[in-house]
Amino acid sequence: MAENNPSYSYITYGARVSAESVTKLLDHALDSLTHGAERPTPVCIWGLHGIGKTELVRDLAQARGCAFVYIAPAQFEEMGDLLGMPQISRDPAKGEVTRFVAPEWVPRQTGPGILLLDDVNRADDRILRGIMQLLQNYELVSWTLPQRWLIVCTANPDGGDYSVTTLDEAMLTRMLHVTMEFDVQAWARWAERTGVDARGINFVLAYPELVNGRRTTPRSLVQFFNSLEMLNDLREHLGLVRLLGDAALDAETTQAFLAFVNLKLDLLPTPEEILETPDFDLIAGRLHRLVHEGDTKRLDMLSVIVTRLNNYLLARPSELSDQEFNNLQRFLLLDLLPNDLRLAMAQELTRSKRPGLMKLYAVPEVGQLLLKKM
Repeated sequence: MAENNPSYSYITYGARVSAESVTKLLDHALDSLTHGAERPTPVCIWGLHGIGKTELVRDLAQARGCAFVYIAPAQFEEMGDLLGMPQISRDPAKGEVTRFVAPEWVPRQTGPGILLLDDVNRADDRILRGIMQLLQNYELVSWTLPQRWLIVCTANPDGGDYSVTTLDEAMLTRMLHVTMEFDVQAWARWAERTGVDARGINFVLAYPELVNGRRTTPRSLVQFFNSLEMLNDLREHLGLVRLLGDAALDAETTQAFLAFVNLKLDLLPTPEEILETPDFDLIAGRLHRLVHEGDTKRLDMLSVIVTRLNNYLLARPSELSDQEFNNLQRFLLLDLLPNDLRLAMAQELTRSKRPGLMKLYAVPEVGQLLLKKM
């Protein structure tokens, strides 16, 4: 896993998969909290910085209605931060005894819940040794994690330029491991759901190869895109756009984004515009002007538009109105859309089995195309 810097041989564990596959693994572990009597094995998610490991776990907890507790063991300076502090109390049978008072962050309520040990291998080796019993037994000498809680860790790769502590075999074997890698399609679906600036989504879909840099990561890109939200016309504020880009991203990413803006590719129509327009001919003309550069057809831009429209349609909870379906049909039948892209779009939409999208089979040109490939 060396996308970040080819000169390093990064060490990670488990299958290398997208964020959606990591979510499936965590879903399975959370399901076992209800159906299994045994405590689930903790899960460790490996991956480069800024690809959304922490956000994925937090979002999953929220989506499933689970309690969520976050700690960063790298902030622990002594074992008391983990175990709690000793307190002398009187026991009727034993007299004065020392008992530990658990730290404030320790969960008290019964789950389901997720305890996230974030960037676990950035902790001091002494703290890591203290965590081992927690991973093995869901308890320490001073406190026990309540029932129906799952422990999840995140970690950056070893063997490179990250300031991490190597995990030994005894600790590694106490967890299930998976390595999360950036997947542009999965990211775009997440970005569509969470309302990331549309111009940013278009840019990442157009230039996915720029994402895994030293400073350019999914996290820093979202920070950059959020800073642009108040700027309606980016060409009027190119100086500020450059300043914001250089503040968050690698220089080559900033240059690519400025070129993206200068080519007016940030003006690609949004899914809402395509579906809701009362005059589709205006959208069709706009698409033609954007996609055609002289004698060249920008198929990459068409692919960006198709991906965003698909993601939007599959994520929205409501069915299409008659006008929206008519606009979708007209988009699919545009002459500038290559047949393979048209087929791929129709297949993904009908695969969802949603009634409003299954009506595409009734569109003769689309239905024939779909049935031909069955």
